Amino acid sequence: MSEKELIKQDEKIRKAFKERDWSEIKSADSWAIFKVMSEFVEGFEKLAKIGPCVSIFGSARTPRDHKHYQMAEEIAAKLVRHGYGVITGGGPGIMEAGNKGAHSEGGKSVGLNIVLPFEQFNNIYIDRDKLLTFDYFFVRKVMFVKYSQGFVVLPGGFGTMDEFFEALTLIQTNKIGRFPIVLVGKNYWEGLVDWIKSTLLENKYISPEDLDLFSVVENATEAVQVIDDFYNKYLLSPNF
Repeated sequence: MSEKELIKQDEKIRKAFKERDWSEIKSADSWAIFKVMSEFVEGFEKLAKIGPCVSIFGSARTPRDHKHYQMAEEIAAKLVRHGYGVITGGGPGIMEAGNKGAHSEGGKSVGLNIVLPFEQFNNIYIDRDKLLTFDYFFVRKVMFVKYSQGFVVLPGGFGTMDEFFEALTLIQTNKIGRFPIVLVGKNYWEGLVDWIKSTLLENKYISPEDLDLFSVVENATEAVQVIDDFYNKYLLSPNF
């Protein structure tokens, strides 16, 4: 972290402890409420009729020549050929690859962008009428969950883990209906899965059946197959 970033972080911490009078609090919070509402309204209006879509997650830092980028692009293209649209976080890396694969097949390519001080900018493969930009992570998360028929999770960092565990928690607690969650890349995910089994399950912090809430696959064909099989079981297709 640079000296400038450290100073900025220090200012944020000090500001959080600064005493404010009631009028300041009320004014700031009121504007925040309206901003949150406006993001929800725009998201609901733009995404209400997009049809069946699968969200693809993974690192924004993945370069274009990396195998994970190419796999994300292949998965997205296959999903479109199977009747799904593709939703991503709208940025570079795996997100760009997902939108690129959908765009190349003429499918719906949705980008839920987020304003960040680094890394994030929207990629060029998103349908112009399906690009949204959020200030609030929690509003963006609602859109991913509400309008996705499945999550495909490629290797990534904290943000990727956040989306994965958020979906698991919502399904486990019956806050949302179950949908397929697919981790792609066995070598990458095996350490995490082993830890979930040896630590969370061993200590009885999760139930054995919770391990069935996600699948781990190796390639694009297997990833799309998990999603197809899930909906075939209920006699549903992407045209529902």
